[in-house]
Amino acid sequence: MRILYGVVGEGMGHATRSRVVLERLAAAHDVHVVVSGRAHDYLRAHLDAEKVHRIWGLSIVHAEGAVVPSATAIQNLAGALAGLPKNVGKYFEIATRFDPEVVVSDYESWSHLYGKAHGVPVISLDNIQAVARCVHPPEITAGHEATYRLARAFTGSKLAGCDHYLVTSFFRPELRKPRTTLVPPILRPELLAARERRRRGDHLLVYQTASGDERVVESLHEAGVECRIYGLRRGLEEEVVEGRLRFRPFSDAGFIEDLAGCRGVVAAGGFTLMSEAVYLGKPLLAVPIAGQFEQVMNARWLQQLGYGRCAEALDAAALHDFLERLPACEERLAAYAQVGNDETFAALDALLARAAAGALLG
Repeated sequence: MRILYGVVGEGMGHATRSRVVLERLAAAHDVHVVVSGRAHDYLRAHLDAEKVHRIWGLSIVHAEGAVVPSATAIQNLAGALAGLPKNVGKYFEIATRFDPEVVVSDYESWSHLYGKAHGVPVISLDNIQAVARCVHPPEITAGHEATYRLARAFTGSKLAGCDHYLVTSFFRPELRKPRTTLVPPILRPELLAARERRRRGDHLLVYQTASGDERVVESLHEAGVECRIYGLRRGLEEEVVEGRLRFRPFSDAGFIEDLAGCRGVVAAGGFTLMSEAVYLGKPLLAVPIAGQFEQVMNARWLQQLGYGRCAEALDAAALHDFLERLPACEERLAAYAQVGNDETFAALDALLARAAAGALLG
C-alpha cells in the first residue's frame, strides 16, 4: 500500500515511537513521512531520507517547568507566516506524485487534513487521544477540571473524524468514543532488548529538563541516594559528580542502561519514558509540567495503578514518600504484562487490511 504517515514534531517521544512503526511498515509498503521540528532530522537519519518530508508544525514554549501560553502563541504566529505556504506546496507535491491510499497520523494535523480532503482512510496512532476518547474518573481530573475540558476539546478537534483511533496506553480506562482501540505502548528495539538486562540497582534515574533549578538539586541531595541525572546540566561532555549526584551527558545507550539497572525513576509526566519504566518494572515519581493535562493524566493513572507516585513539585517530601513506597510499587509492576509490540502491530495490520479492502472508511 501507499501510506502517508504524519508525525508531530513537538518533543521527540512521537518521533522515537513512530520510527519503530515506520521501519516495520517500510519493509512491506511504500511509505512517505511528513514531519516537523527536530523529529524531521531524527527520522531522516533512520529512514529513507528521500521519503521524509519537512513541514511546519506548532510548538510549545516552556519556562521553569510550565507552559508559557503567550510566548507559545507568538512563536507559532511567527512560524505560521513562513511555514504555512511551504505546507501548501508540500500538499500538492504529495497529491500529484504519491497519491496515498491510507493515512496514519501520530497526532499530526497536516496528514489528517489531507486524508479527510481526499476521501482517504485516516488512522490515528498515538497516546494523546486518551485525553478525549477515554473516561477519566474524578480522582484523575480533580483540581484540573478546566484544563481537562480544554485539553479534551482541543485533542478531539485536532484529529476529528478519523476512521479509527489506535490509542497507545499502559492504563486501560473505559472508552467514551466509538472506533477506538486501546493498545500497549510502542517500545523501541533498544528498550525491548534491555528487558533481559534489567536488574534492581540502588540508584535513581532522574530526567529533568528545568536546567539550572537548584531547588531540584537540593532536594535530590537530601534524598540520600545515588542519582544519575540527565537534562539538568546542559552541554556536558563528561560526567560531573557532586556527592551522590552524578550529572551525565546524554547518551541513548547509557540512559537505557541506567534505566534498566535503577531502583526507580524521577521524571515529568511524559508518556514515552513513563511507558518504558512501566515495561521494565521500574517505579516512577512523576512531576507533570504545569499546564499540560496529558502529563497530569499519565501521572495520576500511574499512581492509581500503584506503579509510581504523582507530585506537583520535586521536593524532599515527594522524594521521601516515593522511596518509602518503592517496594509496593515494584510488587504492582510485577503484574504488568506486555509482549513487545505484537498486539499493537497486529491491530494496525488489521486496520490497514480493512483499508486495502475498502472497508475502513467511516
